[in-house]
Amino acid sequence: MFRRVTLTSSFALLAAVGLSLAAPVLAQDITEAPSTVDATYVPESATEALAPGVKIEKLYTKNVTQDYILQRLTDRVYFFQSQFYGTVFYVGEEGVLLFDALEGRSDAIEAAIDKVTDLPINAILYSHDHADHIAGAPALIGANPGVRIIATQATADLMERLGSNLPRPTEVIAPETASFTFEGLTVRVAPFEAETHAHDHAAYVLEGTGVVHVPDVINPDQPPFWSFAGAEGYLGYRDLIEQIDALEWDYLSGGHGNVGSRADVAFYRQFLGDLEAAVGEALGAVPWGAGVEDPAAVNAHTPFLSNWIAEVGKHATETLRPKYGAYYGFDHATPKNAEMVAMYLFSYR
Repeated sequence: MFRRVTLTSSFALLAAVGLSLAAPVLAQDITEAPSTVDATYVPESATEALAPGVKIEKLYTKNVTQDYILQRLTDRVYFFQSQFYGTVFYVGEEGVLLFDALEGRSDAIEAAIDKVTDLPINAILYSHDHADHIAGAPALIGANPGVRIIATQATADLMERLGSNLPRPTEVIAPETASFTFEGLTVRVAPFEAETHAHDHAAYVLEGTGVVHVPDVINPDQPPFWSFAGAEGYLGYRDLIEQIDALEWDYLSGGHGNVGSRADVAFYRQFLGDLEAAVGEALGAVPWGAGVEDPAAVNAHTPFLSNWIAEVGKHATETLRPKYGAYYGFDHATPKNAEMVAMYLFSYR
């Protein structure tokens, strides 16, 4: 079993919970990034269902000025987001099924659910064993005694292997079944073939609702997040996009970003194709040793690769800037993502 490290420093705890603003943010001071898919935006509504393809307006502003964002998707499914972490929940006749217990957001989740129903949370689905998406479980379990904790066999096995400090599943989805039920709802599990983001990663299709929950692959209305949202590498990332697109859905809950649609999948395909092309060009254009100012002053060959890859990432980022530079987080995510693609293309030839 691997050793677990308990986060105790204020820095670690702040990083775990999410964004904390040093000064108050006024909504009128924020200029939102343009849509990557030319979306139609509407005000959020907990009562009016969102049409497929339409998105919530001023999402960044809302994340930094509101406790949470709540949007009805269908008769029984709602989209929730707080401090840039999102999920969905399903309201049944007897209780609520919550997808992921987002870390540090238990009170906001409870408040959002209370806005649309008096029913308790009866079940929580762990999408994958990453603490930022499930570490709110203890607080939610405490507030909802007897709640079902549901996870795939892969997630249960990974939590056991790593000695997770979080509450273990009370129900495990067998691989041969690949589904579970909540009242009248069937949730179908589509395990990812690539382990790019997590060893237990999967998509969850809420059958009959048009909703799929699949965190940490596509951030709708944004280019890929920094480090492809914590991916271990670029290998397999495009496979995740294709597997998501092959599923049946109208609304994508991506864990971050806006409510997703097929247009977001198309944008990711386009962006990744352009990114790979830009990196490929940069690998040929940036000379080996770039970024090492004085080769005679170093006593290790390490910087020749690391600095070169960083320069390749910068070169590719500038190539993409005219087309994508105005989009959400471009300057902060693209250089790192380009470096990851560079190592992928450098390694697999």
